[in-house]
Amino acid sequence: MSAAGRALRTGSEDPSSRNGRTRALDNKPVGGQGALGETRLYSPHVLGPSGRAVRLLHRDHSTGLLRLRLETPSDLWRIARLVRSGDLVGASTTRRDPEAPPDVAGAERTRRRVFLTVRAEQVEFHGFSKHVRVTGPIVEGPFDLGRHHTLDLTEGDEVAVTKPAWTAGDRTILEEGLDRKGDPTILVAAVDWGDSSLVRLRGRSIEPVVDLRRTLAGKRYEGGQAEKDRGAYISELVGLIRREGAEATAVVIAGPGFLKEELSHRLTEEDPALARKTRLYPTAESGRVGVDELLKSGRATEALRGSVAAEEAEAVERLVRALAGGLRAAIGPVEVAEAVEAGAAETILVSESLLPDTTAAALLDRAREARVRLFVVRDEGEAGRKLTALGRIGALLRYDWTSPSRLTGSPGSPRAAPRSGASGL
Repeated sequence: MSAAGRALRTGSEDPSSRNGRTRALDNKPVGGQGALGETRLYSPHVLGPSGRAVRLLHRDHSTGLLRLRLETPSDLWRIARLVRSGDLVGASTTRRDPEAPPDVAGAERTRRRVFLTVRAEQVEFHGFSKHVRVTGPIVEGPFDLGRHHTLDLTEGDEVAVTKPAWTAGDRTILEEGLDRKGDPTILVAAVDWGDSSLVRLRGRSIEPVVDLRRTLAGKRYEGGQAEKDRGAYISELVGLIRREGAEATAVVIAGPGFLKEELSHRLTEEDPALARKTRLYPTAESGRVGVDELLKSGRATEALRGSVAAEEAEAVERLVRALAGGLRAAIGPVEVAEAVEAGAAETILVSESLLPDTTAAALLDRAREARVRLFVVRDEGEAGRKLTALGRIGALLRYDWTSPSRLTGSPGSPRAAPRSGASGL
C-alpha cells in the first residue's frame, strides 16, 4: 500500500452534504393586487457550524504527501486549486466489484467502498453544489489499475494529495485554510423598496440566498394600498433576515434611503439578539449591485472581518485606487517582478488562473522568500475580472516607486508611461 493509502484508509461521507439542490422559484405578490414581482430563492437554509477549518492530518516532507480533512465550502475551492494535472490524489470512494460473476450486468454489480489513488488529469470545482471531481487513471488500489475513475469530494471528506513540488502559490492557499479558525458566516442584505438581495459570505464563497423584487403601489394608490404593500414587504424581508441570520456571525444591512433603518427597528422589537449583531451601512444601490458596492468600498471592514470574499474585493479595489495615484501600485508580471527585486512590494494579488504558470510560480517563490504577502484572487466575480484586466497580477507597494519598465516604455509593462497624481492609498 502506498504512503497515501497508509495515511488515509477510510473517508467520511455525509449524505446530506451532497444534497446541494436549490428550492424552486417562489413567485408571489405581497400586500395585494398592487404588489407584483418575484422571489428568487437560491438555496435552502443550511448554514451548519462555521467554526471549522481545513484540518492537516498528516504531512510527509520526503514524498510531498499531505492528508487533509475538508471542512468548509472554501476548503473545496482550495483543494480544486491545489490539485493540478499529474498530482496524485487519494480518497475513499466506491467502485463496481470486478470479481462479480461474468453473467451479472455491470449496472447490477455491487459497489465496494475502497481507497483509490488517481493521477489527476482533470479537476472540476462545482461551487453551487459544493463538490470537487478529480478524474484520472487509477495508480494505486485493490483493482482496476490503469482504468479511469472520478473521485467526488465534498465537505467532511479526507483526501491525500502528493505533489512533486509545492509552489509558493500552493502554500499560500493551504496556509490560508490552516490559519483560519473557520469560515465566519456573514449575512449581507442590500435593500430598497421593491429591489432587495440577500447573500451569504462564507470564506471564499459568496452564496446568493434570495432576490426579492416587487412592484409596489405608489403613494397615490387609492385605498391605502401603498401602505399595505410596504408593510408586507418589510415583514417579508424581516422574516428572511431572521431565518437566515439566526446562525450567522454577523448581519449587515445596506442600501439607499431609510428602509434599512425601518428593518433595524423591526428587528430590535422582534429579535433583540439578532439586532445586536446587525450593522447598517449606506450604499447608492440595492440588490446585487449594492452588495458588490459594499464589499469593494471598505466601509464595512469591521463587520465583514474574517470573510475572505470581502477581503478580496477590498484588496482589488485598493489596487485600483493605488493605480490611479500612480506610485503605489505595480501591475503585470514585469512591474511586479521589478517591485519585488527592489523590495517595494508589500502585497501581491494574483489570479487563480495564473498559478499553474511556471514563470508566475517562480516570481511568487521569490516574493515569498522576500516576505511579501501573497493573496490569491478568484477569477469569478467582479474583483477577479478587474484583476484579469490588469494582467492577472498586481502589487500594492510599501512606498512611492516607479517601475524602470514604465520609464523606458518597455512592451512588457501594461503601462507605457508613469502616471501623475497623489501617491497615497
